[in-house]
Amino acid sequence: MSELEETFALQLKALHLPDAQRELCFMTGRKWRFDFAWPAERLAVEIEGGVWSRGRHTRGVGFTEDCDKYNCAALAGWTVLRYTEQHVQDWTAAHQVAEALKALELPFTDPPEAE
Repeated sequence: MSELEETFALQLKALHLPDAQRELCFMTGRKWRFDFAWPAERLAVEIEGGVWSRGRHTRGVGFTEDCDKYNCAALAGWTVLRYTEQHVQDWTAAHQVAEALKALELPFTDPPEAE
C-alpha cells in the first residue's frame, strides 16, 4: 500500500466510515484490483498517484489499461471514484466518499462533535 493510500485509510477511520476492503479483485479472470471497495454497494475508490510525475496512470499504456479497467467496472455495475494526491491531502476524497456512503444509506457513526 502506498503512503497516500494509508493516509486515505486513516481519514476514512477518522470520519467513522464503514470499513472498506483493500485491494479487492473485482472481476474473475482479471488481475484488476480496487484500492478501496465496499462490494455490497459496488462502490470503489482508486487513489491515483504520480499524476504530476508522469506516473503509470498518466502514460499511454497505463492510461489505456485504466480506461479498460474502469469501463469494465462500470459495465459490471460499479461506481468508481478516482482521486489524486491533492484530493487526499485536502480531504476532498474522504468527504466525497462519506457523501457517497450516506447516499447509499450505509450505517456509520457520525464523528464526535468538536469541543
